[in-house]
Amino acid sequence: MPTVVVAGGSGFIGVSLAEQLASKGWRVILMSRTAPRVAGSWRHVTWDARTLETWSNELDGADALVNLAGRTVDCIKTPDHKDEILRSRVEATRVLGEAMRAVRTPPPVWVQMSTAHIYGDPPTLVCDERSPFGCGFAPLVGRAWETAFADAALPTQRSVALRTSFVIGRDRGAGGEALARLSLLARLGLGGRVGSGRQGMSWIHEFDMNRIIERAITDESMRGAYIASSPHPVSQVEFMSTLRRALGMPIGLPAFEWMVRLGAPLVLRTDPELALYGRFVIPTRLLEAGFEFAFPTLREAIADLTARDTRRGASRPRRWPF
Repeated sequence: MPTVVVAGGSGFIGVSLAEQLASKGWRVILMSRTAPRVAGSWRHVTWDARTLETWSNELDGADALVNLAGRTVDCIKTPDHKDEILRSRVEATRVLGEAMRAVRTPPPVWVQMSTAHIYGDPPTLVCDERSPFGCGFAPLVGRAWETAFADAALPTQRSVALRTSFVIGRDRGAGGEALARLSLLARLGLGGRVGSGRQGMSWIHEFDMNRIIERAITDESMRGAYIASSPHPVSQVEFMSTLRRALGMPIGLPAFEWMVRLGAPLVLRTDPELALYGRFVIPTRLLEAGFEFAFPTLREAIADLTARDTRRGASRPRRWPF
């Protein structure tokens, strides 16, 4: 039975990954400041993501480490929040590197979360792993995160960084399910064009995200940085149109840029640029390695997730093969 330690695993992505791996017989240990809001077939260990303490023993003899730790970017970008966003990622990665050097048998593979936002917000350019990084705060964080990872990983470890796009999944009550917020707006008739509507929305179904992480753990050929995103990114207006159709909502009122810049911080307590800007990325390295997406198109992904939300009591989608 493989053992995987998921650092920063109490949120949406961590819980989703833990459920999927545990269903296949993996032993999953979640490390975070607070326990997940939902129960599951895993063990939780308190971890402050900053200081080296007894939690490091969990890494001794584990088969893999997956690091998802980092403060959410879904917030108003005050100077304090920017500092927390950067430090939470870099400090967590550094202390995991210290822990690797403190145990007798560190995990042979380390899978590290990164961000597709490292490419910035080019309005029309389609980026892949060969594209240059962008400018601004988010690319700066992405570069610092990956630099810390490169410094922290052991020379003997196989290390994989996943530059992840917008992960869409079902609402488990674990927190962080952005699709639930967008679905609510769509049901209220507010899911229309935002700003120009042409900004890119690169996305990935949670099931495919988990499969990529699992493959990164088990496939010895995977090394270095990969984009973790569907091969078919869409514009913001197409994303919301697809979501509205799946929800049976014919109306989607537009939100002009000035409305978003006023309303996002005042009403949603978040950064308006998260909605007004975006990027188109494609996972060239995964495709070249033969990875096949279970949900390659947005229509398939949204149809699966919204159908599951409407079937009360259903815990697994029809297409998920486990």
